[in-house]
Amino acid sequence: MDTTESTKPAPRIPLKLEVEYRKSYGRSSDTGQLKNISLTGAFLEHGNEALKENDKVAITFKVGGRVRKINASIIWSTSKGAGIKFLPTNNRDVQIVDDLMYFVESKREGRRDVLGDIFKQAA
Repeated sequence: MDTTESTKPAPRIPLKLEVEYRKSYGRSSDTGQLKNISLTGAFLEHGNEALKENDKVAITFKVGGRVRKINASIIWSTSKGAGIKFLPTNNRDVQIVDDLMYFVESKREGRRDVLGDIFKQAA
């Protein structure tokens, strides 16, 4: 059985999204920024050296007026950021990540349309 396909990370979409996160056993929250995202995980820029591999965190983010907490596991960590794997507990967790990805991509496509129009007018 070839397992290389299942261990590959999903394609990432670049973004900049402020989030709040808290270790599952922690009392206080910290803030960070998601720098890229996929359905399975993200890169969290945090600057918090206390985050270690295998730590569990709850990440809170807002999409279209909805606030959602999603559990995640730290896959790797440095002093600047961490690779996280989402641990969805229901379909709404997966849906909000998918909605966020769609929002980022459609916003990016909208910019391309505007730039395309500008270039057409300038030509």
